[in-house]
Amino acid sequence: MVITCLDLEGVLVPEIWIAFAEASGIPELKKTTRDEPDYDKLMRYRLNILKEHGLGLKEIQDVIATIDPMPGAKEFLDELKSLCQVIIISDTFTQFAAPLMKKLGYPTIFCNSLVVAENGEVTDFKMRCEKSKYTTVKALQSIGFETIASGDSFNDLGMIRASKAGFLFKSPDSIKKDNPDLPAFETYDELLAAIKEQL
Repeated sequence: MVITCLDLEGVLVPEIWIAFAEASGIPELKKTTRDEPDYDKLMRYRLNILKEHGLGLKEIQDVIATIDPMPGAKEFLDELKSLCQVIIISDTFTQFAAPLMKKLGYPTIFCNSLVVAENGEVTDFKMRCEKSKYTTVKALQSIGFETIASGDSFNDLGMIRASKAGFLFKSPDSIKKDNPDLPAFETYDELLAAIKEQL
């Protein structure tokens, strides 16, 4: 009765906003949850930059179409799914995630949604629930599941710490330094071995 909960960006696929920042030539959009722990603040900042530059959902989706999962991510996910249930819990949005889920073999994902105007402008965003990763893990536990969690950023720490086992994966040194008690891995083989041990 174990569900493994994984972050998406930085763990299975490259960071979408960094890829978009590079493609659009707007370095300010490289800021992610690794840099800004307050997700609401981060998203408002991003939406303002998109508005300033007249960029909308289509431009972002065009870049996402060029993004592939990290090397080995799909194989890792396939093997993990053969061992236990897996849910990707991400602060990304359904409008961003869909093409990436296809490339990953359609795993289950819980994420958020964007509010998009008829002209394609991203005007707002709707979070599924507050502290969505932590809240989701606690909800799974409340219906009888044990959870194992892994992620790379500030917004993953809640679900990692609330789980029976939690691991940092490809995290920046600053997060590893601030959380020395959390095992930190750099390869899928290491992460898979650690999860298998818990199973």
